[in-house]
Amino acid sequence: MVAEDSALMREGLVGVLTRFGHQVCAAVGDADALLTAAGEHRPDLVLTDIRMPPGQGDDGLRAAVALRRDRPDLPVLVLSQYLEQSYAAHLLDLGDQRGIGYLLKDRVAAVTEFADTVVRVAGGGTVLDPEVVGQLLRRRQDPLSRLTPREREVLALMAEGRSNAAIARALHVSVAAVNKHIGSILQRLGLPVDGDAHRRVLAVLAYLRN
Repeated sequence: MVAEDSALMREGLVGVLTRFGHQVCAAVGDADALLTAAGEHRPDLVLTDIRMPPGQGDDGLRAAVALRRDRPDLPVLVLSQYLEQSYAAHLLDLGDQRGIGYLLKDRVAAVTEFADTVVRVAGGGTVLDPEVVGQLLRRRQDPLSRLTPREREVLALMAEGRSNAAIARALHVSVAAVNKHIGSILQRLGLPVDGDAHRRVLAVLAYLRN
């Protein structure tokens, strides 16, 4: 389900999702219509703008939060025109953080990467825009001084929800090297080394937000 008040952007999102094999059950232009349509269609994922009618404030975000409270397992990917760290924090404070995504609208232009993000969020992954991750990393600069420059690169990609294989491709190194870097990062930051990839991402995000 797509919620976006700009008709051009809304049709563009529908076109991209359809192109990559997804079925869009509804495309609406305001937060009230989003809540109504979500109740009717029970979508597998909600993709919504943050700022939209009727209030032209963070109505889309508040609608997404309301939907998650009603269906805690409903994947939600929100889009924003401007970087606002508090929006990401609001989403991450929902409790169960599986199936949560926050992206700047500019990322939609990279359609293949955007489509990959949709799949990851729909599958229960947690994805934050790299710009948000960058803000969090800068805020935690002192503790991160324990990390090498390469480990900081790996940490940033981990916090974006990327798999070890995807990190290896981005940095042009082996998966074994990535595994070694991740183990070192978690040890240096005092985070649990055990656990699946999703819990590891959440541990990193929790650390960065403290």
